[in-house]
Amino acid sequence: MTKKRIFKTSIVLLLLLLTSLSIAACGGSDTGSGPKTVTVMTWETVDTNKLIDQALAEFMKQNPDIKVERVPSPNSDYGQKLSSLVLAKKLPDIFWAGNDTEQQYGAQGLLYDWSSQAQQSSSDFDINKFAPNSLTNWKTSDKLYGLPTLMNTYGIWYNEDLFKQAGLPLPKSGWTYDEMLHDAQVLTQKDGGKVSRYGLWNTPDDPFQTNNCAVSAGGASFEDKLLSPSSVNASPEFLNCAKMFATAVQNGSVTPPGYNVDSAQDSFVAGKIPMLYNGQWLAAGFLQSKPGFKYGFAPLPQVKQNVQLYDAVGIASPTYVKNPDATWKVMQFLASKAWETVLPGSPVAPAAYVPSSAPYFDTLKKDDLSSVSDSVNYILNTPDKVGIRFVAPWSSKATDVITANWNDILLGKKPLESGTQQMVQQLNDVIKSNQ
Repeated sequence: MTKKRIFKTSIVLLLLLLTSLSIAACGGSDTGSGPKTVTVMTWETVDTNKLIDQALAEFMKQNPDIKVERVPSPNSDYGQKLSSLVLAKKLPDIFWAGNDTEQQYGAQGLLYDWSSQAQQSSSDFDINKFAPNSLTNWKTSDKLYGLPTLMNTYGIWYNEDLFKQAGLPLPKSGWTYDEMLHDAQVLTQKDGGKVSRYGLWNTPDDPFQTNNCAVSAGGASFEDKLLSPSSVNASPEFLNCAKMFATAVQNGSVTPPGYNVDSAQDSFVAGKIPMLYNGQWLAAGFLQSKPGFKYGFAPLPQVKQNVQLYDAVGIASPTYVKNPDATWKVMQFLASKAWETVLPGSPVAPAAYVPSSAPYFDTLKKDDLSSVSDSVNYILNTPDKVGIRFVAPWSSKATDVITANWNDILLGKKPLESGTQQMVQQLNDVIKSNQ
């Protein structure tokens, strides 16, 4: 063999070796000789992640051609980690996302479109069995950038013992905003004119929750549509609801804007908070803490009609997902069957995929939390829902506008009506500049 031919042969062998090493570096098991690897990143707690790992282990037993690897991620800094992975173009194949994040990333062309896969339902996964509106709000035009997994609900946690001591009826479905704020005033304690115990913590008084009150009173919604609104508006009913909350803030019966509520969950467990506005997910922590008093959970109040807040979280994938078919199998599992393993041990929220919600409700009832189960079910089945935040690519800019105005309005540092209208104008300017 000539030197020239030996040289050419060596070059070919070297190129083949480099190609093999490159494939191995990207996951050599994905070449067809072994299971396809799918990476997953969650924002869940250590305990919930353990249950997710158990569910995924069972999935891999049933699907030996797929290997699922969960990427560690601290839930407290999840948003920051997600942003850094976006910039580095190193997002995992599947990652936890809020509806707003999914819409934002989808509009920026960062997410994989699962529309064609979603049209192929099976006996194990029927795309038509998601909770009302949950899947619709994860779509953009004809594109589906992910799947909703859990439905968050919001309401009032209450200390039943403190209500009975005060001679007040317990909160329940259909109670009113007047009743809630009256109860807050009765349950508030003051010492020398200074509040020693607020009747209601973490007041549901930001513009979106105020909107819940306004629409319940028959007013026009603060935002004209839930996904990428084209305008906002402060109706007379919205202003009336804002006045109601401002009065409660200024008379000291509810925690004021900016009040540090980091200790709210622990303080509630300690029996120091009569009412706490928050989500149903606190039930999992309360079951572990075991407060020494009876407690319950009620839906948000109403004025004339029942209106509740909409908030779904879910999963999405980047455009550069390596194995779409394998990833879609894992997506379906994480949106449905996985929660049947997770929720009995960590009842954080009902599954958006309705058939997989039963273990959540069964667990709450078994643990004597029927008020939570009944209220969550009531909220989920409420047909009229309003958004809990802006779901649009420009949402962070709009949030800055609200932060700069709303707290001062409730505290009486800015005129309520003119200050609200000024905020509305600024928000519409943000929307217009981003259309």
